[in-house]
Parts: sequence; C-alpha cells; structure tokens
Amino acid sequence: MTRKPISDLRTGFTTGACATAAAKAAYLALLTGRFTSPVQITLPRGQKPVFELAESQMGDGYASAIVQKDAGDDPDVTHGAMISAQVTIGGMGVTFCAGDGVGMVTKPGLPIPVGEPAINPVPRQMMIETLQDVADAAGVKCNVIVTISVAGGAELAKQTWNPRLGIEGGISILGTTGIVRPFSCAAWIASIHRGIDVARATGLSHVAGATGATSEAVAQAELDLPDHAMLDMGDFAGGMLKYIKTHPIERVTVAGGFGKLTKLAQGAMDLHSSRSQVDFANLAEWAAEVGADKSEIAACNTAMQALEIAGDKLANLVAQKAYERAAAVVGSDIQIDIIIIDRKGRIVARAGWPIDELL
Repeated sequence: MTRKPISDLRTGFTTGACATAAAKAAYLALLTGRFTSPVQITLPRGQKPVFELAESQMGDGYASAIVQKDAGDDPDVTHGAMISAQVTIGGMGVTFCAGDGVGMVTKPGLPIPVGEPAINPVPRQMMIETLQDVADAAGVKCNVIVTISVAGGAELAKQTWNPRLGIEGGISILGTTGIVRPFSCAAWIASIHRGIDVARATGLSHVAGATGATSEAVAQAELDLPDHAMLDMGDFAGGMLKYIKTHPIERVTVAGGFGKLTKLAQGAMDLHSSRSQVDFANLAEWAAEVGADKSEIAACNTAMQALEIAGDKLANLVAQKAYERAAAVVGSDIQIDIIIIDRKGRIVARAGWPIDELL
C-alpha cells in the first residue's frame, strides 16, 4: 500500500481543543442569549482554529454545545466523537464535572487527583483561560460549572488503556498542544530521518529527540539548541537511534518523561502505550537498589506514581539504564546522554556523556 508523505497527512484537533470550543460556545450563549458558529479558540502555541457546532441547546440557567472531533489522518479511537460542554452559572471559578462518557480517576499516579473527572491539566487550563476571556469581555465574574460529555465514551474507553489506569466510566479529555498530528509510523519515522539529514547537512554536531512538547521545550532551553537541532522523536526512539547509528552525528540527547524513558531503559524502542508497557516488577527491582520498598513499587498503577514514591534516586538509575540501552544502539563513536523531565518541566535525572557537563 502506498503511504502518504508526512507533508500530505492532515492534522486534527484533540478532545481538549474540541471541549474548549464547545465550552466557549455554550458560555457565550449563556451570556448573550444566542449561539455563534463557528467559534474560535486559542491553542497553547498560539494557533487560532475555528470549530463548527454540531448541535446546541439552551435551557433554564444552562447552555450546551457539541463539537464533533476531527482527528485528521490520525487513526484515533475518538475520531468523529461528539464532544459536549454544558455550562451553568455557579460555584467559584471554573468547576469541572464529568458527564456521560467522560471517565473519573480512581487510582493515584495520574496528573489528575483521585475523584476528579479525567480532564487533563492542559485542557483544563485551556478552558479556564478561554472562559475567563469570555467573562472579562462581558464584564462578569467567571464562576461556572462545566460538564463535559462524550457520546459513546464508555465504549470508546474500552479501546484505550483507561480501564487499566483506573479511569472508569469513559474516555479522558486529552491534549497538550490542541493539535493531533497524524500517526503514521512510516511517515513519522521518515520525518525523523529527514530531520537528521538536515542536521547533518547544516553541520550540526548535536541534536536532541524528545518524547513530547514539554520535554522538547525543556531540553532545547537547557541545551541551547536551535530549532533544526530538535528531532520530533515522539515514541520512535528506535527509529531515531538506529538512523543516527548509520548517519552519525557527534552527539545526541534523548529527553522525555519518566514513564517513556523507563520503557526505553527496559529495552523498548517504540514507546507508544499501545505497543510497550512499563514492567513494574522490573522497576520494583531497580527501586529496591536505591532503597525504596519493592512491594510498594510493584503495586504502582503508573510509572509517575513509582517516581513519586521512590524519588529522584530511581529517576537517576532509570536514566543510567536508558543511557546504556541507547548507547548500545548507536555504538561507541556517538556521544549520547539522557534527560528525564517531570510533568512540571523539572529535570529530575541526567545520565551519559559528557559526565562533567551533566553533574
């Protein structure tokens, strides 16, 4: 089968972006008495997309709007899902509730506390800022209750890792940039290879691959690298490292969150959640080496929960083991180092070459 080149793959929008657009439309209608479609929002990186409303409704003290998710050319299980936001006046600030099809967090170790709707931090912040802007323009206080629902979300969640993670009743509202990039393995890996080719052609001696937007931003600032030195590695650590072995660059940094780099440390080269998982029995053995309770780590729900229990000593051990795995792929002629970054953008561990710079 002929695959589209990455430049031809259509981007889409996250559930978080869709929920934000629906919430803005509902709040505007609640304040003005009418719905506006399309509605424009601002994403974390400054893009200003517009969203058409699939449905809208206004009642006594509430307004609701629905946006249909378009994931572009990404084979996302939530592509086409109807993301609904109902807004009512009440509470203090913006209060989030889970409607039908949105999960509730029941286990620790996730970025949202137990007992909260599974609406991740960035989508929450997007909605808070967007609704605050609407309130400011209307000259009112932003005290609202926002209920997010997803039609069929409970069934969709069965196709995700949510049940294993202790998110019950539906899907999570996700997204760190608001944009869904097409997930074509071949196309994505090809784009990594092209990035390496460009770096080599422009004489760069140091490149960095990151697992996500936060890790990339932290690594770029920490290492003072230009944009074209940043490789869009994502989950494809193997795709990057193997190509660098045959197309050498003097130094490569691998940056990412604790969970992703734990999988690299354990030998996974594809870090996507559907194709590799953290081995908690193995992680517990490592944790015991740094003085943590082995049984407590083995019972963890997520890698981040293990990090919270065992602390930076475990992160440094994982970084060292990830370095050893990566170095074995690229060979001894290439300098390699690892940076582990937590959800707050803090560097929690480093390992590799050059040691004097990393300590």
